[in-house]
Amino acid sequence: MKFFKKISIVFSICTLSALALGNYCPSHATTAAEKFGTPDAAFDAEEMGDMTGYDPSNPVIPTGDTIKIAVVASFSGPAAANGEFYFNIVQWVAHDINQRGGIFVDGKKKLIQVFQADHMGKADQARKIVERMVLQEDVDFLWGTDGSHMMKIINNMADKHGVIALNATCLSDDLQDATNFSPYAFHAAYSTEQVGRAFGYFYGQRQKESKFYILNQDYSFGHNLADGFKKGLKEYYPEAEIIGEDYHKLFLTDFAPYLEKIRASGAEVVFTGDWLPDAGNLLKQARRMRLDVPFANIYMDEPNFLHEVGPGGTSGLMNLSAFSTENPQFQKPGYEKFYKTWNNLYHTTWNTAPYNTRTFENYMGNWGNWTMVTYWLMSVVERAKTTDAEKIIEIWENDVYQYVNGKIVKMRGCDHKIIHDLVIHEFVPKEEQKVSFNIEPYYWYEGTSSYGPSWVVPAGKILPWMDPELERCKGKSPWGE
Repeated sequence: MKFFKKISIVFSICTLSALALGNYCPSHATTAAEKFGTPDAAFDAEEMGDMTGYDPSNPVIPTGDTIKIAVVASFSGPAAANGEFYFNIVQWVAHDINQRGGIFVDGKKKLIQVFQADHMGKADQARKIVERMVLQEDVDFLWGTDGSHMMKIINNMADKHGVIALNATCLSDDLQDATNFSPYAFHAAYSTEQVGRAFGYFYGQRQKESKFYILNQDYSFGHNLADGFKKGLKEYYPEAEIIGEDYHKLFLTDFAPYLEKIRASGAEVVFTGDWLPDAGNLLKQARRMRLDVPFANIYMDEPNFLHEVGPGGTSGLMNLSAFSTENPQFQKPGYEKFYKTWNNLYHTTWNTAPYNTRTFENYMGNWGNWTMVTYWLMSVVERAKTTDAEKIIEIWENDVYQYVNGKIVKMRGCDHKIIHDLVIHEFVPKEEQKVSFNIEPYYWYEGTSSYGPSWVVPAGKILPWMDPELERCKGKSPWGE
């Protein structure tokens, strides 16, 4: 039985009834499902292996003649939590497929072996560890990472050695530009411009708030994300105003000066790309100062700090998701099965930090996208029937895939960037989360606000930036055609 099967798509249409499900109805724009139709392959939850007893703190990792994936990330140092997050994701996929018997490649069935490759957040170490993974461990795939500057090194090393690099997490658009593009690298995360333009489109359709304040971390990511948002407002909401713009150093402990400026500005929304710990400290300090302005964000969704703030202080947050679909979220039986498998393991088996914290309780958000793009890669391997990089490239370029929740994605062939719809969720208290969480207990979290009403930002409005100087893309439309 194939692990990833073809299925037909039932298109959803935004009607008046959608309001009852907490969906906003924008003017029509082309969604990924409408554009691409039936996918080339899809994740089938009914074919999942026996996940009973799966514990990321005590993984069962095969050795020998295996399909080898190196998770290249921080496993030590101040960002070590990222390595733990990523390892759980990739090892989950490996455990599932191994329980099914592996994947038939190069004439035989092979299990998946996952390596922890610690780059420590240091460029020199990243080069050394990737060299070791490729030359000594003979890995087939590099999976990364925390930090676009680290992903750039991984991609360069993948190009040098002719192995596939999967960028599951990094946003920088220049990773796949004319200067840095590698045919061996695949960008399966949303990008800075997409995020900014998605929020610009959302607020332009919403026509409720018009005064925005930008507060981001002071390095390339923060500035690029702000540029994307300003571009999105200019494109989709020219009546809006940016009434303040500030950038702060990383790992800031005192946000009060910025928050006072926001209060004085009269801003109706703060747009931020801050990630932890900054995202948590920013929100906690804002609420302690009784500044209730909503934050438009991508990383202000970590459950542990959200519970510290509580339902009142987290209500009204607007969070962008690369995994979600339109409401209700559990429209596909397969997603319900997958969710319950994950959630049950959290409650019964994951007893060791950090996997026993609320961070891992619900299968949603980043966990959803990171696991699905890893399954997507394994689907390509299954269909190629080999780990040969050239064959992988041939199949993955322009491939259309369906996630467990029904979301449709495509890998644009000329620059290897993902095309997909995005979803913006409004955070609401427990009793209002049913529009999103439509299975028992009908809420994501009790001690914090979480996903409620949602807005689908169609792929056609936020197609990823394509470098006009990249020769492979010249003469192609943003859809890659």
